[in-house]
Amino acid sequence: MADPWLALELGADPAERIAQVAAAHEAFLAAGTAPGRIREVVRRSWERSALLDPEATAPVDLTDDALIDYRAAHPLARVLPLFRDLLGGVAFDGAHLMAVCDAHGRLLWVEGHPGVRRRAEAMNFVPGARWDEAHAGTNAPGTALAVDHSVQIFATEHFSRRVQRWTCAAAPIHDPLTGRLLGAIDITGGDQLANPQSLALVRATARAAEAELAAGRPPEPGVLNVLALGRDEAELRVDGRRVRLGRRHSELLVLLLEHPEGRSGEQLGLDLYGDERLHPVTVRAELSRLRRVLGPELLDSRPYRLRGTVHADFRAVTARLDRGDAAGALDTYAGPLLPASDAPGVTRLRRLIDGQLRAAVLATADPALLAAWTATPAGADDLAAWQALARALPPGAPRRPLAVARIHQLAREYGLPRATWMQPPGG
Repeated sequence: MADPWLALELGADPAERIAQVAAAHEAFLAAGTAPGRIREVVRRSWERSALLDPEATAPVDLTDDALIDYRAAHPLARVLPLFRDLLGGVAFDGAHLMAVCDAHGRLLWVEGHPGVRRRAEAMNFVPGARWDEAHAGTNAPGTALAVDHSVQIFATEHFSRRVQRWTCAAAPIHDPLTGRLLGAIDITGGDQLANPQSLALVRATARAAEAELAAGRPPEPGVLNVLALGRDEAELRVDGRRVRLGRRHSELLVLLLEHPEGRSGEQLGLDLYGDERLHPVTVRAELSRLRRVLGPELLDSRPYRLRGTVHADFRAVTARLDRGDAAGALDTYAGPLLPASDAPGVTRLRRLIDGQLRAAVLATADPALLAAWTATPAGADDLAAWQALARALPPGAPRRPLAVARIHQLAREYGLPRATWMQPPGG
């Protein structure tokens, strides 16, 4: 099977592919759907980018001293020499650019051939500019961050027309101890980058950066880091180990995190199965297997609870919501909690987190936050959020017609009378 993250199949004609995708891009802008043979990763990215003006350029967030201070303090500054060693020479010699961005898609460093850098400045591919999908549409660093996977974006696959003369490949970089997304490494240039080698190169560079970060910062003994948002099975990191749990153990771990005071076997059985008749031996057996995974020093019994220091991505979201930081909570939110789980306790917690985050975002009436929420799986079909976004945008904003079109589509699907389409439910 062909690698879905590569832009061109073996033997494909680049010019022919550029023309095919360009036609699909124009059709998407006109009708909101992409006909033809478009890669799924590109199709989904176009859908997330649909509120953008395809003629717009990425905005610049940081300049001058603010940019210098920000990137000096960023964790990826420690591995900048490695990036230059592995990619800098390749970029300069091949008339390409090497770029490093943070987890928000903000470019920290852009280096390479001087002539190529001058051309890239015309589309604001410069340090301090925001190249996440919400601000720049489909592009390799922004899309790599959005899907948390290395990806290649070729020519007309870019959402912005100003970027369609370029081809790029990027890979995300994570904190090796916590799993937190730190940013991405990218190589940008001409059509000749649409090959397996460029994607393999950024993947290898990202892994090398993570290894160097891990070597420079040994893990805190006994500190447990849990990632459970946007993934069906949780991942935990402890004492340098990275463990992917099965579905039932993921559910148990989340439930134990939500109840630091501890839970009895009977309570956990109800949270997992919702069946009072369940024999407690079943839960004890699952907990025994989980203890073997975690280690006996991390899981107490009578009641069952976790020991030591524990960090979890979903608890970071709720902590920011408790502080009134809707923007920070949304930034930390990687998707619904264990979305495939139907365990009653996990389902309740997932709905609570999504509901609290949604309410906080709607209360801000901030167009950027509302647009980011509607780009999530939980917000994509949220009629009230789309209505709030349309109200928050001025009449002449490029995004507003697309928001209105989405409102009409959802209202028709929900069978609402036309007179209520632009009003919030109950209004």
